[in-house]
Amino acid sequence: MRRRRCGRWLLRVAGALALLAAGLAVLWMTTWPDVATLATGFPETTAFIERDKARGVSVRWRPVAYGQIADDLKLAVLVAEDINFFSHKGFDTSEISNAAREAIEGKRVRGASTITQQLAKNLWLSPEKTAWRKLEEAVLCWRLERRLTKRRILELYLNVVQFGPGTYGAAAASARYFGVPPSQLTADQAAQLAASLPRPSSWHPGVSSTGYARHVQRIRGRMERATWLNRLL
Repeated sequence: MRRRRCGRWLLRVAGALALLAAGLAVLWMTTWPDVATLATGFPETTAFIERDKARGVSVRWRPVAYGQIADDLKLAVLVAEDINFFSHKGFDTSEISNAAREAIEGKRVRGASTITQQLAKNLWLSPEKTAWRKLEEAVLCWRLERRLTKRRILELYLNVVQFGPGTYGAAAASARYFGVPPSQLTADQAAQLAASLPRPSSWHPGVSSTGYARHVQRIRGRMERATWLNRLL
């Protein structure tokens, strides 16, 4: 008798916990940003921009349409950050495997985040590398890929990603560093901007950094070898 009562009590507790978890999951999902609005408009701000403003950083940012951004910058960013962007669905399993293998071999761990994952992080999250933040990033990445086209995701990314201290998006970066609109960027200038993405606070056009200079050259080489991407831009 006692065992039956104990079993019923445990079932009730388990049921209550399951309902609570389901309710929290629904609340969690319904309070998230509306990804669908990004299909036709630019965000009013981003989590990273607000973070800079809270620190008193003067922010440069002016979104522009996809057609107003030079193809060389699109190519440079793709080969630098996510060369398989047009073929994956938000997560690049081959890059994740490569990064894991290099970590096991004791090599310097490199990022395996796709452009879509980076977009989700820049728009709504933080630079923190916690398990919870990665879970949020994964769900938001999945929603972005479901709601938006690849070109739209790339367009948003090029407009919100940080290219230097307080400098967000292709338009602000091209004006600040080269004095031209983003449509007039050369291949060399595009490579310099793309090379700043891993460390925008210290790697950007004009800095004296051997590591940055080497990364610029790596990107230029990749651009010359990845001309097949041009038909997808």
